[in-house]
Amino acid sequence: MLEWGDDPAGRQGRLDAIAAEVRDCTRCALHRTRTHGVPGTGPATARLMAVGEAPGENEDRQGRPFVGAAGSLLTELLEGIGLSRDDLFITNVLKSRPPQNRDPLPEEVLACAPYLDRQIALIRPLVILLLGRHALARLVPGAPTISRCHGQPIRADDRVYLPVYHPAAALYNGGLLGALREDFGRLRGLLSELEADRAAASPPVGTPHGTADDRADAQQLALF
Repeated sequence: MLEWGDDPAGRQGRLDAIAAEVRDCTRCALHRTRTHGVPGTGPATARLMAVGEAPGENEDRQGRPFVGAAGSLLTELLEGIGLSRDDLFITNVLKSRPPQNRDPLPEEVLACAPYLDRQIALIRPLVILLLGRHALARLVPGAPTISRCHGQPIRADDRVYLPVYHPAAALYNGGLLGALREDFGRLRGLLSELEADRAAASPPVGTPHGTADDRADAQQLALF
């Protein structure tokens, strides 16, 4: 686990190194059928992290997450609460596309688990947005179903998770779109609350305990 005093550039370098590992990964059979590994995109200093299920066809082709129709909806939802995709790190439970977009297999989730765990440990986001049931099951085992707990913050393992319906689910079932928009509205409030808590707990800039990274953290709050 990296400490808060680590240089942000060093954290970004470590995150980029994980991405390189993902692109060359052969830990499961999916590497035989994928076009590209899809590690994720976004800054190591992101206060928000979004975790989806797995790359789809467009993501596999481009090597970037959420670039299809579901990605367009995600961008719209973020902009609706005053954020952009540059404000967060976006990734998936699986880093390679399953054939025909089938559900992830347990052994595939297990193979990819170290990558996601290391990304979370590096980024240390204020909130981890869980996009759909597979992300929920992976990161909060034993949680209620997504239909029961969406929009409700979950605190576990010193982290804060917010489960929501996957944007792709809302595209197939328009009845979920209203709930998804409401849950993103809750995300905005949750981020503001946690940012205030972190600011109150941080040493004042300029004290003997303040570091360059503390100042960078304080500047990052202005992004939201």
